[in-house]
Amino acid sequence: MKKISILIPAYNEEEVLEKLFTRLANLANKTKDYDFEFFFINDGSKDDTLDIIKEYAETDERISYLNLSRNFGKEVAMIAGLDNVSGDATVIIDADLQDPPELIPEMIDWWEKGYDDVYARRSSRGGESFLKKLSSKMFYKTLQSVTRIPIQKDTGDFRLLDKRAVEALKQIRESQRYTKGYFSWIGFKKKEITYDRDPRAAGQTKWNYFKLIELAIEGIVSFSTAPLRIATFIGTAVASIAFIYLVVIVVKTIAFGTDLAGYPSTMAVILFLGGAQLLSLGIIGEYVGRIFNETKNRPLYLIEELHIGTRKKSR
Repeated sequence: MKKISILIPAYNEEEVLEKLFTRLANLANKTKDYDFEFFFINDGSKDDTLDIIKEYAETDERISYLNLSRNFGKEVAMIAGLDNVSGDATVIIDADLQDPPELIPEMIDWWEKGYDDVYARRSSRGGESFLKKLSSKMFYKTLQSVTRIPIQKDTGDFRLLDKRAVEALKQIRESQRYTKGYFSWIGFKKKEITYDRDPRAAGQTKWNYFKLIELAIEGIVSFSTAPLRIATFIGTAVASIAFIYLVVIVVKTIAFGTDLAGYPSTMAVILFLGGAQLLSLGIIGEYVGRIFNETKNRPLYLIEELHIGTRKKSR
């Protein structure tokens, strides 16, 4: 039988794991035409997440887990899981049950029809504030406008990937990662299905607005040089205006002489020019910082313990 790996990054998810295990087990028991692997990535959890996963793994050989040496973040946790799954297809799903596991059989059906990437688009987002929904919409619109890659709107990491799509993602070893963009970048045959996203089954979200803004910047900078072009345009416009203003001042001084007036306007020009320069330097700094991080060539993650079914090994 074909094997389906279900990849679940987990960070401090002890409150929801029991419900998650129950729903995953029901899914596997009802879908008897496939072998299932439940592959958990413990991303440096500080609660009992790892201990609970280990307890379930002792009684269920379908459960595998990878314990990272510290918290590397969800983006890195996902590539760590993709590096170690063994299924003919892999489903990425969050542990919080906002994405329903019961949708996986439909994903498998489309996969069997020849699709390499069956992704779930959220038609509604339960438990999310109006501000978060609005900012998400604005971000996707902005990202699509500055990149040539067709970006999937209102989609997360919840999707089924064929093995060749997984192999393609494994080749991308960037240290600062935006996996949602990689799904679009690798191409392959895609299929969209829609669903209503549920609120978290238990526990608290690990995302705040600061982290979401950081992820948004990562997405824009990783997939476009448009900010650098914007900085160039701003610099050109400011320089042109400054030159014209300089000509006006010179002509005015020659024709009418000079006086001590104009201090407020001078300060305004200086502050405007300084602000434009700092903005440009900040944009350039974002790209230079990424170049610096890539040149260090550090491993993306370190594994403390890897358990595959009944086989365990440490690195």
